[in-house]
Amino acid sequence: MSIERKKKEEQSDLAYAQGSAIDVGLQRHMQKVYNVMVIGLAITGLVAYLVANVEPIYNLVFGTPLKWVAMLGPLAFLWLGMTPKRIASMSADNVKMMFVGFAALFGVSLATLFHAYTGESLTRVFFITSGMFAGISLYGYTTKKDLSGVGSFMMMGLIGIIIASIVNIFMQSGMMHFVISVLGVIIFTGLTAWDTQRIKEGYSLSHGDDANSKMAVMGALSLYLNFILLFQYMMSLMGQRE
Repeated sequence: MSIERKKKEEQSDLAYAQGSAIDVGLQRHMQKVYNVMVIGLAITGLVAYLVANVEPIYNLVFGTPLKWVAMLGPLAFLWLGMTPKRIASMSADNVKMMFVGFAALFGVSLATLFHAYTGESLTRVFFITSGMFAGISLYGYTTKKDLSGVGSFMMMGLIGIIIASIVNIFMQSGMMHFVISVLGVIIFTGLTAWDTQRIKEGYSLSHGDDANSKMAVMGALSLYLNFILLFQYMMSLMGQRE
């Protein structure tokens, strides 16, 4: 009995050690995700501010057909440059550099916000969005509830508001714009919780450092996009125009 008990104790100690290693590794992984996301947001904000406040650059971009490159460039970058197949063939450092480039390009497209809204309202809504994002991401990390159903529903909603936004370009309906903004806040709040849970569950020590590093950058990209788009919809609802 003593031998069997000893074996059970050794197995229990081993399982505890492995669990502890996973916990520490997961914490570091999530820290890396949030750190990369914050770096991306800082780059986007800095580029947007500089482009908006250097008049020759702003006029060059948004006073010419280059505005379409600025507005559609981030979408093309995502679809063509950051595909799963392409990411799999790159090193973790190169994936991070691509994320930095994407964040800078997105900053150019967001420069118009500094001309459309007052600086005070931009600051206020940014902090409100940050608080909302932090709370819902924490929920996604800690909840035991499976959020995959929520994620699927929110993705369908996202397709819906994209179609509605395109239709409203021609209709120019203020009421539809308001409804789209409200739905956008709800959808990207839900996607933040789902993406956080998905990032957490996707981590594994067995993937190796390089694969986990790339997954951290791609996870940061998902949360970054959720934050930016949530912020934009919040500005539509709460921002004070110039």
